[in-house]
Amino acid sequence: MKKVILITGASAGMGKDFAKELAKDGHIVYGAARRVDKMNDLKALGVKVLEMDVTDDASMVAGIDTIIKAEGRIDVLINNAGFGSYGAVEDVPMNDARYQLEVNVFGAARLMQLVLPSMRKHKFGRIINVTSIGGKLALAFGGWYHASKFALEALSDSVRNEVEQFGIDVVVIEPGGIKTEWSGIAGDNLKKISGHTAYKHKADQVAALFDTIDDKVPGPGVITALVKKAIEAIKPKTRYSGGYMAGPALFMRKMLPDRLFDKMMMAQFKR
Repeated sequence: MKKVILITGASAGMGKDFAKELAKDGHIVYGAARRVDKMNDLKALGVKVLEMDVTDDASMVAGIDTIIKAEGRIDVLINNAGFGSYGAVEDVPMNDARYQLEVNVFGAARLMQLVLPSMRKHKFGRIINVTSIGGKLALAFGGWYHASKFALEALSDSVRNEVEQFGIDVVVIEPGGIKTEWSGIAGDNLKKISGHTAYKHKADQVAALFDTIDDKVPGPGVITALVKKAIEAIKPKTRYSGGYMAGPALFMRKMLPDRLFDKMMMAQFKR
């Protein structure tokens, strides 16, 4: 069945791949982002492009109103907009920390608030929140990023139990390493924030690791396949994970004591 789908963060990476593939499947796809100039290829595929800033309430309200007026409903919300602000917690300015949470948590939460009335009215909806395996495990220098993803995981669990009574499903997608702009931005930010502080040595090791694994990670299609499963399933799973090291990392986090897990993860940075 053709669904009306809104995807945030659709100008690049996973969001752009979601939009392309879901449009090819015949769905009515709205791709939202700030950088609409990077979305002409999506327009050519029939994706309806919306300029939206998930830190601006008026922008989000206007975007949802536009879709409801045009289509009468929103069947699927994919909260994909997000970024990784890296740096030692001691070094990261609090304004940067707040912005990380504003984008990765509060923007997603506000969009859930905005789409739920329509979903309740139609007694159907899928909210797909893209978190990360970093929402289950936390590594050095990613404190605020991990905090945002842990928060979105918990928020998703709460909302899932609140809205199930209305025929609405909330699904979490947990990517591991994926070939996108994310690692380059996170690595550059890490060097900017902690590359000249007491944390320089380990910060340089972590930034170098981002570069090292870039050739090993799969493209976003791995995660797009999971999103399709979440949309097409009669009763979707509450969580799907995939991408570089997703399975092993989540398994080790579940099975190992904290200090042993820490030791194994930090050993990766010394290569």
